[in-house]
Amino acid sequence: MRVWPGEPTPRGATWDGRGVSFAVFSANADRVELCLFDKKGKRELHRITLPEYTDGVWHGYLPDARPGQLYGYRVHGPYDPGRGHRFNPHKLLIDPYAKALSGPLLWSDAHFGYRVGHRNGDLSYDRRNNARGVPKCVVVDTAHTWAEERPLRTRWHESVIYELHVRGFTMRHPEVPDALRGTFAGLAAPAAIGHLKALGISAVELLPIHAFLDDRHLLERGLTNYWGYNTLGFFAPDPRYLASDSLGEFKTLVQNLHDAGIEVILDVVYNHTAEGNHMGPTLSFRGIDNASYYRLVPGDERYYMDFTGCGNALNLHHPRVLQLVMDSLRYWVEEMHVDGFRFDLATTLARDPASFDPSSSFLDAVGQDPVLSRVKLIAEPWDVGEGGYRLGQFPAGWTEWNDRYRDVVRRFWKGDSGQIGELASRISGSSDIFDFGGRRAWASVNFVTAHDGFTLRDLVSYDHKHNDANGEESRDGTDANHSWNCGVEGPSDDPEIRELRARQSRNLLATVLLSQGIPMLLAGDEMGRSQAGNNNAYCQDNPSTWQDWDLSEEHRDLLGFVQRLVRFRRDHVAFHRHRFFRGRQTPEGIKDITWLTREGAERGGDDWNDPDDRTLGFVLSGEAHGYHLAAGGTPELDETFLAILNADPAAVEFRLPDASFGGAWRRILSTSTDRPDGAVYEAGGSLSVGGRSLELFVLEGSDR
Repeated sequence: MRVWPGEPTPRGATWDGRGVSFAVFSANADRVELCLFDKKGKRELHRITLPEYTDGVWHGYLPDARPGQLYGYRVHGPYDPGRGHRFNPHKLLIDPYAKALSGPLLWSDAHFGYRVGHRNGDLSYDRRNNARGVPKCVVVDTAHTWAEERPLRTRWHESVIYELHVRGFTMRHPEVPDALRGTFAGLAAPAAIGHLKALGISAVELLPIHAFLDDRHLLERGLTNYWGYNTLGFFAPDPRYLASDSLGEFKTLVQNLHDAGIEVILDVVYNHTAEGNHMGPTLSFRGIDNASYYRLVPGDERYYMDFTGCGNALNLHHPRVLQLVMDSLRYWVEEMHVDGFRFDLATTLARDPASFDPSSSFLDAVGQDPVLSRVKLIAEPWDVGEGGYRLGQFPAGWTEWNDRYRDVVRRFWKGDSGQIGELASRISGSSDIFDFGGRRAWASVNFVTAHDGFTLRDLVSYDHKHNDANGEESRDGTDANHSWNCGVEGPSDDPEIRELRARQSRNLLATVLLSQGIPMLLAGDEMGRSQAGNNNAYCQDNPSTWQDWDLSEEHRDLLGFVQRLVRFRRDHVAFHRHRFFRGRQTPEGIKDITWLTREGAERGGDDWNDPDDRTLGFVLSGEAHGYHLAAGGTPELDETFLAILNADPAAVEFRLPDASFGGAWRRILSTSTDRPDGAVYEAGGSLSVGGRSLELFVLEGSDR
C-alpha cells in the first residue's frame, strides 16, 4: 500500500474523504507498525512502519485506505519493567483514539506481555502473537445529519437526573423489538423514551458506554463486567450496545432523547483502564508507552500507583495523556452531542501529583475549555487512596454526588436517633458543604440509591447484603447500608409489612424530590425493581438486574406517585431554588425557610439537639424566594408550602404554623394512603401526622 508521511494531528485514524491519516503517541518507542486486517479481522494483510516521528507522535497517511478498514498497532521498544517499559511487538494493540472496535476480546495467555506462570513473573517476556483474540480498531466516517438538533442546556437547578443502564433498562421491555433490546437502538425506541418522558426527568445518566473489558476471572465464573467500569477505549462505544455497526445509532439515540426534552450525561471512567496492575494484560496503553500513560511508583517503575482499587491510575500529569482525555471529552460533546459527564472516582483525576488539588491540571484544563466548561460536570468526589474523600472541594461549575445526603436520609427514615440537624442541612441544599466560591444549591446531587448499592425496593426489604451470586461469599459490597427490612428479611406476603415498605419507599422518594439540589433517581426504583438483596451487582448481566416491565398494581401506583412528584417539583421553584437559603427576611418579615418543632414554634438552640426527636417540619416561602433573586432579575414567585417529615413509628400531634403565615393549610400530598389530598386545616390548629410518613401542604391564598 502507498504510504505518505501525513501529519501528527489529529490523533487516531482520520478519514478525510481521500484517504486515512494514522497517528499515535509513544515517546519511548523505537518503531511503530500499523497492522491492517481483512474484513473479518482474522487475517493480518499488511504491516506498515509509520514513516514519521514528530514531537512524540508516530504518523503516516494511507491514500488507499477507506472507512471500514480494521487495524491495530505493534510497537517496538525495550521490555524493561523495572524502568517502566513494557513494549512487546508480538502483541497487537488497540489505538487509544479508536472511534470504533470490532469483535470481542477472546481471553488467552497470549494477551500478556510476559510468560504467564514463569518463575520470573512479569519480568519474563512472551513472544506469542495475540492478534486473533484482540478487538480490531475500525476506521470510521463520522458524518451524520443532525438537522436542527441543538443542546437543550437545561438549567442545573431545574434538572432531575435518572441513572440507567442501557442494557438493563431495555432487555425485558415488551414493546422494544427483540433484536434491539440491550442496545442504543432499543433505548431510542418510542416505548423506552415514552417512559422517560412520562416520568418527567430532564436527563439520563448512562452507566459507562465506552468500550470495556470483561475480566477473565469473571468470565471463568460465568459472570461479566456488567456495569462497565473497566474501560478499554475512551472514544469507541462498546460494540455490545450497537444493534448495527454504525456510530449513527448512538447519535440517533441522542437526537430522540433531545426531541423528548431529555439530556444525555455519560458516566465516564478516566481514572484507570482495563489493563490492571503489573500482572495485567498488554492490550493498548501498556504496550504503546507504559511509562507515559500510567502513574508508576517513583524509584520502582515496575509497579503502578493505584488510587482506584483497580490496579492502575492513568497519568493525567503527562501532557499527551491529559490531551487524550480532553480530546475524548470534546469528541463526545462535539461529535456525539452529549450534554455532560459524571466522572467516576474523580478525586484520582485531580491528584497533583499525589494529593487532591482543586487547581490540578485536569480541573484547570476543563474549567478553561470553551466546550467542556459549558456542559454538565458531575464528580464522584472520592477514591480509595489516602485523603481520597473530597466531598465539597471541587471547583465552582461542578456538581458532586452527595453521599452524606444519601446516608442521613436513609438513617432518618430507618428511625435512627439524632438525625434532625444534619437532615435539615441536607434537604436544604447542604450549604455547609458547598457554599463557597460562588457555588449554588445545585452543587449537591441528592440521591438515596444508585447503581452501586441496594435498589430502593431492597433498601426497605433487607437488613443485610445478599451477594452470594457474585461468587465472593458476600465479602464484596459495603456493609454500611443503613437499610431496614421492615420486620422480615426479603420478600414478604404480610400485608402490613408490604404496606410499610411501600410507604417507606414513598418517603425516601418524596424526600429526594422535595430537597434543594439536584435529585437523582435510580432506574427502576419508580417501579419497585429488586436485585434480591445484592448490593454490588456489577457482574450480574441477567434478569436479576434487568428491569421487569410487568408491573403489579402496587408498582404501578408507585410509578404514578413518582411521576406526580417530578411534575410537582418542576412546577414549583420553591423546591429547586437557584440560591442557598439565608434565613433572611423580606421587608414584610417573611423568611425564605422556617424550621418548626412539633409545637409549631420556630426551631432554635436546644431544639436541634434532642436525640429522640424524629419529626421535622419546615415552611418554604415562595414570596421570599422571589425577593432574594439578584437585583434586576425577574422574581420567580411561588406559593408557600409546609412539609412535615415524621420518622417516628407512632403518629404525632403537630401544631400548624399560626396566622402570621395566613389562613389555612391544604394538604396536597401524603405518603400515607389514608390521608386524602385537599383536606384543609386552620393555621394554628393541631394535626395528627401518621407514623413514618411525610405530608405536604400549601398555604391557601398564597401568591404565585
